[in-house]
Amino acid sequence: MSIARLKKLSVIGRAADMDRTLAQIQELGVMHVLPLANIDTPVEQQVSREAEDAYKALLFLAVVPGARRQMRADPDFDVHRFVAEVLTLKDRLRAARDRRDFLKHRIETIRPWGDFTFPPQAELAHLRLWFYKLPVKQRPSLDRIDFPWAIVGQDQRFHYVVVLAHDEPAADLLPVRREHVGAKSIHALENDLEDAEIEIEAILGDRMARTRFLTLLRASLSTAETAAEFAFAKTQILNDPDLFALQGWVPEDQIPDIEDVCAANGLAVLIEAPASGETPPTLLEQPEAQGAGVDLALFYQVPSYFGWDPTRLLTFSFSLFFAMIVADAGYGLLILFGLLAAWRRLEATPRTRAWRRLGLVLTSTTIIFGALVGSYFGAAPADAHVLASLNVLDLNEFNTMMTLSIVIGVAHIAFANLMAFQANPARDRYANLGWILVLVGGLGIWLSGQSGAFAVLGGITVLTGIGTIVAFSSRRAVKTRTDWLWRVIDGLQRLTGLMGLFGDVLSYMRLFALGLASASLAITFNDLAGSVIEARSGLGLLGGLLILLIGHALNFGLAVMSGVVHGLRLNFIEFYKWGLPEEGIVFRAFSRKEAKE
Repeated sequence: MSIARLKKLSVIGRAADMDRTLAQIQELGVMHVLPLANIDTPVEQQVSREAEDAYKALLFLAVVPGARRQMRADPDFDVHRFVAEVLTLKDRLRAARDRRDFLKHRIETIRPWGDFTFPPQAELAHLRLWFYKLPVKQRPSLDRIDFPWAIVGQDQRFHYVVVLAHDEPAADLLPVRREHVGAKSIHALENDLEDAEIEIEAILGDRMARTRFLTLLRASLSTAETAAEFAFAKTQILNDPDLFALQGWVPEDQIPDIEDVCAANGLAVLIEAPASGETPPTLLEQPEAQGAGVDLALFYQVPSYFGWDPTRLLTFSFSLFFAMIVADAGYGLLILFGLLAAWRRLEATPRTRAWRRLGLVLTSTTIIFGALVGSYFGAAPADAHVLASLNVLDLNEFNTMMTLSIVIGVAHIAFANLMAFQANPARDRYANLGWILVLVGGLGIWLSGQSGAFAVLGGITVLTGIGTIVAFSSRRAVKTRTDWLWRVIDGLQRLTGLMGLFGDVLSYMRLFALGLASASLAITFNDLAGSVIEARSGLGLLGGLLILLIGHALNFGLAVMSGVVHGLRLNFIEFYKWGLPEEGIVFRAFSRKEAKE
């Protein structure tokens, strides 16, 4: 389980064999194609309109709950016509819903003036009706106008006024602008609204009927995407009237498969290791069970090819941080129940099964840490209870919990530097050991209370680390005597990271602070509910139960959100900064796109 080692593979052959060779390499799905031709169009713009439209149609139909029984084969199925019809249906549905929303808003707007119909202008001596929504406190302004007017409706805040005039009155007639109510009466608008609702129902029925073709559409979409991928790969090839050249990165263990294809087509092959200055793409090799960890690792930043695979460590540290922030075994059980409720649905694909395993790790860690701090929905077990024997940590012991958070932070960042040291072949990797010495020495000074033998030993360790950082941080080549001076200056500049290191370690105190906040809120809601229930009345009992339910639901949501956000933040910001400072390029396999059920 690591970053796959890649080799650059170059293929040269006859132009007549290009399409056949490309198709066979796409079937293998093991090459990250490199551009040899001069193109300026990004990958996203190369995807064919056909695949894009099919994907839009698929999204429109796939969100419908309870899809019809699927058609597995239909000789008369025309994907182009079907996609066009679905997209037309999508546009009709959007237009009908927009019309419905407009009619609802218009009806609610004019309802205070009543259900009226405009009479012919000749019956009103060619006068027109002008509508105003006047705040009650501005009622005296009506007495100052010269036009006929009437208040036809009223509520606690507004007078609904109609003014008669041949032409539109001046904008300053009243302290408010006139309202635009349209020419239709409420009952006419309600008839239009009914027609819009019926049209929407008919469109939704047609949409539901078309879900029976989802499987055929997915298969067609995969075919279109495969064709688009093939067409894009052809733009990357150096194509001569007689010859073609293809180049790409291939995992070392897959090179024999490519060689077999090339031998079968009589192609020339050149295999090279990454040259100095080249940065191959990053391909994380993990079993399917670790797929969720790979998703987490790639969510924020792709590790450099010359870095290391953080998948397992990220899974462990994120689970630990999440548990420390939630800090309640009861909340962990709630997450577990939710996971068990979705257990069968998460069986569908290897990726969902991997996320199910990650969820199981998260819940287990949360329950265990919650038991260690003795918190079960904010309540502690009785001293005689067996669960009380598991309570070895107290969130209210500020010194203990603060020390635990700092120790975890030092260990996390030190391990990041250790992994960076192992992955970096250059001489400046010894600077990572210097940062580890600074971390360990600084922790020793802090734990010893800045006095005694441990403080002296910690100080020596810190100074040794600083010297190591100064000596090994620079990659400057030594060609003259002054280069030694510049190397020292580079090292001293690197020491400016000491303040950043100090701040990064302190960032881990959020584990203690957020865990304490979660536990304190749970206890507060319990106390509030208890005081209300003590009223010994039916309403008191109901009120107490509502406080418990709403309070813990709110606290649970905040705790889970904080656990995810800050648990990932400590990994992606603090940990990646020291362990994976360089970003890589994701490995994009040139492969066929398979239809998904």
